[in-house]
Amino acid sequence: MMYGFGDDPNPLPETVTLVEEIVVEYVTDLAHKAQDIGSKRGKLSVEDFLFLIRKDLPKLNRCMELLSMQEERKQARKAFEVDEDKLATLE
Repeated sequence: MMYGFGDDPNPLPETVTLVEEIVVEYVTDLAHKAQDIGSKRGKLSVEDFLFLIRKDLPKLNRCMELLSMQEERKQARKAFEVDEDKLATLE
């Protein structure tokens, strides 16, 4: 991840540890906040996370893009799914 953002291919172990701690803390905090929001409805959903990042447009746009790609992949898999019963009746 760090190399992708322009760091050295072999960063210092201390730097890797620091970035990992920051990321883990951020993700944990985000998950706890989303859980607090979701507990009002009784379940946690993707919308809870989207609500939390609604003011951070780059993150929100990337999440929406990834969710869209996930849906496209799901539809593509469904289109190529082979129904065993239909194949048996065709033969």
